[in-house]
Amino acid sequence: MERIGESELILNGDGTIFHLHLKPENIADNIILVGDQGRVEMVSNYFETVDFKAYNREFVTHTGTYKGKPITVLSTGIGTDNIDIVVTELDALANVDLDKRIPKKGHRTLNLVRIGTSGALQADIPVDTPVVSEMSIGFDGLLNFYEGRNQLGNEDLQTKFLKYTGWDTKLATPYFVDASKELTEKIGYDMRKGMTISAPGFYGPQGRIIRLNTVDPDLNSKISAFDYQGKKITNYEMESSAIAGLSKLMGHNALTVCSIIANRMRKEYSVNYKVAVEKLVVTVLDRLLS
Repeated sequence: MERIGESELILNGDGTIFHLHLKPENIADNIILVGDQGRVEMVSNYFETVDFKAYNREFVTHTGTYKGKPITVLSTGIGTDNIDIVVTELDALANVDLDKRIPKKGHRTLNLVRIGTSGALQADIPVDTPVVSEMSIGFDGLLNFYEGRNQLGNEDLQTKFLKYTGWDTKLATPYFVDASKELTEKIGYDMRKGMTISAPGFYGPQGRIIRLNTVDPDLNSKISAFDYQGKKITNYEMESSAIAGLSKLMGHNALTVCSIIANRMRKEYSVNYKVAVEKLVVTVLDRLLS
């Protein structure tokens, strides 16, 4: 088994992994991912105990117990580039012997659940509604750098989507990844489900025009109207595709659940989205650890 070089998997002087500043014993098998580092404490306030804390840049980690079971909450920051760091380093903590720098013989499977905020692309989704990303569509291009990308998704869906939207070939080719069916059924059984787009930016990549025009000003209308076997694209956010894709390639379970804070079709914005997000956090914790 080939040894992983120091330049490829960097460890800090105290033995923690480079960005997250964590050791294998610092994480639980069930991990809540949030974008906002300030949301970590909001989540961990519901824990019975908080036994460990770490902080580096935007990556804040609290590990403790909820209803007597180990649980970790970790902030990722914004974007799939950060998710590449977070999921890769979590997998290394779980499945690489950091002393010998080789993969472990046994596989440790993590459950990664992102709780986030999102903008709806269907007019019938009210603000403050929780939406489960049953499938994630990556506009970001991250998974295109990894072997196995073509085995992740639905080629027929990809072909139809590219044709329907008249996809500009200068953009990264979207990839399509299903969420964990187990986590979808366990956490989102009574929630709105749909396809979620992960965009590589907040403004132009999501069709917002401030001073710069977008290459296709009609793209959001096309996305909203697109239908594949009765399924619609429900919302935009910026992380779910990489979480789902990397987790599937590495053998982990992943799910994204977002509270809708804006409806892009109706131009509506939540009056106080933090209340809905906190309610969603409690629901996810109860169901994940039931």
